[in-house]
Amino acid sequence: MSNTDNTRWLQLWREQRIAFHQDEVNPLLARFWPSLRMPPHNRVFVPLCGKSLDMIWLAECGHDVIGVELSPVAVRAFFSENHLHPSRRESRYFSVWQAGRITILCGDYFALRPKDLGRIDTVYDRAALTALPATLRADYIAQLRRIIPATANVLLLTVEDAEAGDSRQQRMGIDRELATLYSADFEIELAHVESLYEHHPDVLDSAATPVEYKVYRLQGKKNHA
Repeated sequence: MSNTDNTRWLQLWREQRIAFHQDEVNPLLARFWPSLRMPPHNRVFVPLCGKSLDMIWLAECGHDVIGVELSPVAVRAFFSENHLHPSRRESRYFSVWQAGRITILCGDYFALRPKDLGRIDTVYDRAALTALPATLRADYIAQLRRIIPATANVLLLTVEDAEAGDSRQQRMGIDRELATLYSADFEIELAHVESLYEHHPDVLDSAATPVEYKVYRLQGKKNHA
């Protein structure tokens, strides 16, 4: 990310302006993860992981979980709040925190190299893509392709605001931006849509507008170079 984006993200965590953090395991993860039919001991990568409890759930399923998170405040809170006692070491670009099946690399996602992650079987993206500014999303996908195997699959959860003028059919289908970003390297399956009306959290007395919560299953194309 740019220095400006990094500074903003670090500040949000320092000031605890983290309304995006969920205090429970995402129910869509628990519902749809089994459909991937991942055997235990698979290595799961969680980009922009924050202090998500989803990592605990994945580890309890028997997976080895490796997250990346820029904010040391978030990383420290994850281990402390879950009563875990991590070991810690420094690598070239990251502080590496590890306890049991869970490892978190504290540093910039865009500095990751394949050897930092090791083998990755599956990516779990809970709104990491949609949390980024639109100007960074193509770079986020390009970096993902550099650091994971071409055949790795992705469980992608998104929160999508309806575009002005979109029909219901468009809102309930594969998002156009997402298709543009992923279709060259992944087969895209839209597995689930929940359409809710929500108020904007930062706008007082805002009108409720439609928001789509979607679950995508992405399979890496084997012919990716």
